[in-house]
Amino acid sequence: MSEIYDIGYRHYDGPRLGRGYSTRALAVHSLRGVFGLGRPARSKIVPFALAAIMILPSVVGIAMMALIQQRGIPYSGFAVVMQAVVAIFLAAQAPTVVAPDLRYRVLPLYLSRPVAITEYVGAKVAAMTVAVFALIGVPLTVTFLGELIVDMPGPPATGEYLGAMLMALMLALLLSVFGLALASFTPRRGLGVASVITVYLLSFASVPIVYGTLYSSGNESAAVWAWLASPFWLVDSVQHNLLGTPRHSIEDAPYPGGAASVAVLVVLLAAGLAALALRYRKAAAR
Repeated sequence: MSEIYDIGYRHYDGPRLGRGYSTRALAVHSLRGVFGLGRPARSKIVPFALAAIMILPSVVGIAMMALIQQRGIPYSGFAVVMQAVVAIFLAAQAPTVVAPDLRYRVLPLYLSRPVAITEYVGAKVAAMTVAVFALIGVPLTVTFLGELIVDMPGPPATGEYLGAMLMALMLALLLSVFGLALASFTPRRGLGVASVITVYLLSFASVPIVYGTLYSSGNESAAVWAWLASPFWLVDSVQHNLLGTPRHSIEDAPYPGGAASVAVLVVLLAAGLAALALRYRKAAAR
């Protein structure tokens, strides 16, 4: 039976900031870790180099609008076109959020404070979601501001920009949940990077093959569902069905109609969050 002894330490009489403060502090700490803030310079190279690559199309797009009065990559298709860079960012940084806590077995220390498993997982998902959303949303915003400054003929594409930002948030949440879930199965950062990038490459390569095979064999109605196996095309399908934006699948292949894409997105998010909670409940019990 455990007992509490007074060994003479001074009592703490300050304010108790509670679970909300602890969760926010954990989220901010994790977000700073994604971009290497407060760490050696080598920790900042990968995230900021990938962020610079993401901003390049915006610079080119603004130059095109200024010089030849034409837009570059459409707002609604930016995440799909730049999906390889986003996937590399996710693979490189998701293990940074979860691997150290598993490797150094500090989960019991976190959970000894007023932070539950759900709040711990929520803080990690929130930090990664904000990071991925910033990676996609900042170039979109720079392009939109450039369009306003250049003053293109006709009304600005405000609706398409706002829709693209909403879809960027959904995509960031979906990618973060599954990226962290995959990375959390190993305390080793290298294995986490490999697992996330392998799953992305498999989905990117297999979806067009499955679609083409089914379509060429006459199963057009079944072929359209293949696109939902990739998070980027899944969110693009949601965007197309909800907002009426153009499709950005390969060769403008069709997506499933109605609310099917939204239902798949919700189910995947629920399954990913449940997997994360179960994984950390098991890790904390060790």
